[in-house]
Amino acid sequence: QAGGVSFVYGDAAMDTIEPGDPEGSLLLERVLDEDDDYRMPPPEHGPALTKAETDLLANWIEQGADWGEHWAYQIPTRHKVSDLKSPQWVKQPIDAFVLQQLEQRGIEPAADERPERWLRRVSLDLTGLPPTQQQRQAFLQQLKQDDPSANESAYEAVVDRLLASPRFGERWASPWFDQVRYADSRGQGEDSPRTIWKYRDWVIDALNNDMPYDQFTVKQIAGDLLPDRTIEDHIATAVHRLTHTNEEGGTDDEEFRTAAVLDRVSTTWQTWQGTTFGCVQCHHHPYDPFEHDEFYKFVAFFNNTADCDLNDDWPNIQVPLRREDYEQASTLTRDIDDLKRKIWKENWDAAAHEAEWTSLKIARASTSCSTARAEVQQRDGNEEFAVDGTIAKGTTVKAELALPASEAAATGLRITGLPFDPEKALADSEWGFVMSNISARLVVESGEGKNKQAKKTNIKIASVLCDDPFPYFDPNESLNKEKGGFSAYTRINRARQAVLIFDSPLSAPAGSRIEITIKHRVTELAAFPLITRRAHFAITTEESLTGLLQRKPYLKNKKKLQSLTKKLAEIKSIAIPVLNEREDHLSRPTHKFIGGSFQTKGKRVYSDVPKSLRDSEERISNRLELAQWLVGPSNSLTARVAVNRYWARMFGVGIVATEEDFGSTGEAPSHPELLDDLAVRFREDLGWSTKKLLREMALSHTYRQSSKIRTELQEQDASNRWLARGPRHNLPAETVRDQMLAISGLLSDKMFGEPAYPPLPSGVWKARRGTWKTPKKGDEDRYRRSIYTYVKRSVPFPISTTFDAPSRDFCAPKRLRSNTPLQPLMLMNDKGFVECADALGKRMRDHGDSLDDQIAFGLELATCRAPTEDEVDRLVELYRSVEAESNAQVAMQSTASVLLNLDEIITK
Repeated sequence: QAGGVSFVYGDAAMDTIEPGDPEGSLLLERVLDEDDDYRMPPPEHGPALTKAETDLLANWIEQGADWGEHWAYQIPTRHKVSDLKSPQWVKQPIDAFVLQQLEQRGIEPAADERPERWLRRVSLDLTGLPPTQQQRQAFLQQLKQDDPSANESAYEAVVDRLLASPRFGERWASPWFDQVRYADSRGQGEDSPRTIWKYRDWVIDALNNDMPYDQFTVKQIAGDLLPDRTIEDHIATAVHRLTHTNEEGGTDDEEFRTAAVLDRVSTTWQTWQGTTFGCVQCHHHPYDPFEHDEFYKFVAFFNNTADCDLNDDWPNIQVPLRREDYEQASTLTRDIDDLKRKIWKENWDAAAHEAEWTSLKIARASTSCSTARAEVQQRDGNEEFAVDGTIAKGTTVKAELALPASEAAATGLRITGLPFDPEKALADSEWGFVMSNISARLVVESGEGKNKQAKKTNIKIASVLCDDPFPYFDPNESLNKEKGGFSAYTRINRARQAVLIFDSPLSAPAGSRIEITIKHRVTELAAFPLITRRAHFAITTEESLTGLLQRKPYLKNKKKLQSLTKKLAEIKSIAIPVLNEREDHLSRPTHKFIGGSFQTKGKRVYSDVPKSLRDSEERISNRLELAQWLVGPSNSLTARVAVNRYWARMFGVGIVATEEDFGSTGEAPSHPELLDDLAVRFREDLGWSTKKLLREMALSHTYRQSSKIRTELQEQDASNRWLARGPRHNLPAETVRDQMLAISGLLSDKMFGEPAYPPLPSGVWKARRGTWKTPKKGDEDRYRRSIYTYVKRSVPFPISTTFDAPSRDFCAPKRLRSNTPLQPLMLMNDKGFVECADALGKRMRDHGDSLDDQIAFGLELATCRAPTEDEVDRLVELYRSVEAESNAQVAMQSTASVLLNLDEIITK
């Protein structure tokens, strides 16, 4: 690529190839050359190609050198399977594809798993919880019928019950949260708490309601841009506010805002496209057809959101605590936003655009800061003050403005704040400003010489309008507070304007001046005072301006806005960070980063998706169009990646094992036709229904097979890629804990709400921010499902870490399974697990009078099967040995602990 030749992009590679003419092709000439200095690859990169390899190249060129496309970037199509030797084995469409591969290799499928083992497997997979004894008994009872169709109905009834359970969403939210790096803390050094659990609840609800995957995608990518968005649509965009926030003093919030935007880009590609797009930040992708410019075109989709790297996670929305209030809050929020925009547009158009403005000259300018000075400069036809030097906190800027001779009275003053270096700031924004207090005085001079006097009269300002309908601070706070007010918060990259409307028309004799004082009292991150570095002024005599805020339509709308706002405030709510798009006239331009560094900007780019994945020349210009493209028929990856992810959770490994990489360096699909057919049917036949997709997997014969490992397959298919047996692997961390809580009888079925704080080993919690508030024994919040456990990035929950759950710092497309001594040590000694063993022991003691019955009961609870006589005898022997050295309670707890530690329990 350094020499201008790339074999990633077909058009570039064809420069070295003459289709149909091997001898005239530079490619073949270079690989066949005997000179080490000329032959490719160079000796230091490997040996020369073999004759078989060069013959292959020659034949390909002679046949026309058709440049193929990687399988993942081709639109998936339907496939059919025919001529199976055992078609009766097929229960679901996916079975035919699996059986075809097995028959081609001469492999027999495994026998069916025992019904109770299948029941446990499917219960853990679909809900993350084991079946109850009652559910097991009901299932086995139904299977006693002789009618095969009735037996099949029993399997279907189990799966349908599990899919309808509210526990379904709790189980399937975890793998999604691994993808989108859900956490309840902000990350980085402080890692302070972030209130974002309403997004967690939204995901669980969406999964339980079987929200179609295309809607699930669109709402998260662009829910804030939907025309009739609801509170829940806006909550969905919180997925992009799960990025890290650097709360350390003295850091550049633009650097970390940019880092968050880049993380959103990489996470979107990994989550929805299974692609390592982050590679393209610094250069063209080395293996896949994505160019350097295309990375930043994609960045542009996310670069215009209003959020910064701020401690308060602005922008946010007020989300009702009760779901019953969502509909009312959605209507009120939409009405309030629409009314705010209407009021702002009418007022701003009248004040800033329809009025005639006259630029003012600046007689003098000064600052209260001894290390900075204010100079008057000419720029683009305006006279501006420019504050140069080292700016201190609390700096006040004063300017005296010469009023033009006019018979008409002035009605308003316009302030235009600019970056110190307007040309550079467009690409590299500067720290902005907050005009915490604005005051103005009319200066009228009389007399001459030594008798010259200046009379200063306060000018009463009725209101401040600004150029943003939804500003961070209310611009009117500039009139009565010393914090907040008209601002470019926290960055500025283009001119910002405010209009001060005078309380009454201002008449002044010729030669008069306006003395304007601007106080700045806001400092960000303890080190960056937000000061107006450059500004110019204009004045208007537009008579309508004085009565602008007294018009009946405005007063009526203002009263209505106050009423709606009051109603919304009466709904008990919490603030959740979300995405909001900046106004078009305040948009940030996006530039290519040279070498991937945000400090070195290259050419400007505009939002779009890679041309290698587009089916038209029409540019995709905003996040809503992006979201629709992701789930549109021209996208080759979204459906494939989604079905592969669900397959991996059900069968232990994806059809594409490299879930994180569907590109050229990823593994090829084990069953390519199955993957494509499943992707097409997921989108077109199943209507993007996750539950229908999982139902087909759970009821397949492939899934129903015994997981027993057969000796004859150890060499041919030890990793079960051809699916000649059922899945068998370690349970995920959440299921390990939740299953123990369920078996012991401690599990709480309480859903949603604030994070839970289960028992934590002493010495683990050493965080600077927040507290770990473990409820007392017996409180149901102590035993909530693991999906509700507080996720602090810098202090991971020990059980989660030990059993391979990611820290949620970054997107984790799949979990790597481990088997370490720490796992059994934790199962035996963790405070929460010991409590489970104690509770299970009590359940066993309370069941019947016979020790054998009690232990058999515990075994059945734990394993979901009838225990053998030998198993009961061995556990009774264990119980007796412990009882001899302690007491009955300790003995039963020890026996229960053994049950909860069985390999059969912690594996699927």
